[in-house]
Amino acid sequence: MRVFLTGANGWIGSVVARELLDASHSVVGLVRSKEKSDAVARVGVTPLVGTLRDLDVLRRGAEDADGVIHTAFGLDISRIEDLAEEDREAIETFGDVFVGTDRPIVITGGIGIAPPDEIFTEDARPPVMPSFPRASEQTAFALAERGLRASVVRNPRSVHGVGEAHGFVPMLTAVARETGMSAYVGDGQNLWPSVHRLDAARVYRLALERGMGGEAYHAVAEQGVAYRLIAEAIGKQLGVPTRSLTPEEANAHFGGLAIWVGGNGPASSAKTRAALRWEPREVGLIADINRPDYLG
Repeated sequence: MRVFLTGANGWIGSVVARELLDASHSVVGLVRSKEKSDAVARVGVTPLVGTLRDLDVLRRGAEDADGVIHTAFGLDISRIEDLAEEDREAIETFGDVFVGTDRPIVITGGIGIAPPDEIFTEDARPPVMPSFPRASEQTAFALAERGLRASVVRNPRSVHGVGEAHGFVPMLTAVARETGMSAYVGDGQNLWPSVHRLDAARVYRLALERGMGGEAYHAVAEQGVAYRLIAEAIGKQLGVPTRSLTPEEANAHFGGLAIWVGGNGPASSAKTRAALRWEPREVGLIADINRPDYLG
């Protein structure tokens, strides 16, 4: 299968590209620059230079493809409204190209904060949130309602692996380094779902090959890791103490990260494992953080 992959040089996209190539698919990867183009070409990806704003480029990439995997999204949250609109238009462009066909479109979603005593499942559908305008999943499900084979891979709060640079663990590590303390909220028993990025890459490939339109698939290896264990692992690596904070103290200590540090969000992947015949193979989050080279 010839696959058009956005975000081909990203934290997740780069391992999705390798997973696809190892499974004998060919990959055309969207990258932002000539330098990044050279990097993906070295691993066997055919580069296509452009951004999510370049709808003609996206259309060209999709027209020549048997399937699309969309992992790209900007990192500058100060531009979240613009980024969300670019994302929506990109997904709709893929749908316009694939309309009337059975070619798969796999979109990236996420797993948020769950109410107490609830587990986030694949059947949950995200509400429209004006305060957070990203609507990747809603747009994908709208395509499926039009008869397209569009599905969603939801990534958990922590998609971990050695070399992680932009996820929650690096941000929490930076806070711990700056303050000399690795903190958690209350008793620290709120749960974070997690997956190794290599295991997540296999979910994307399997969703492309076996997924059904209108379905969400969870790239979740660990349903929930107690946040206190994450804080303790970071503290051990940095050689700083671990301490409990009240919610008010956490707001001052973590800033905008506080809602995630103290938030509960266990997520099941039972339906995904059965539908895609997927089982995680890699190490868990705590074992990964405990690796001497994890934090660099």
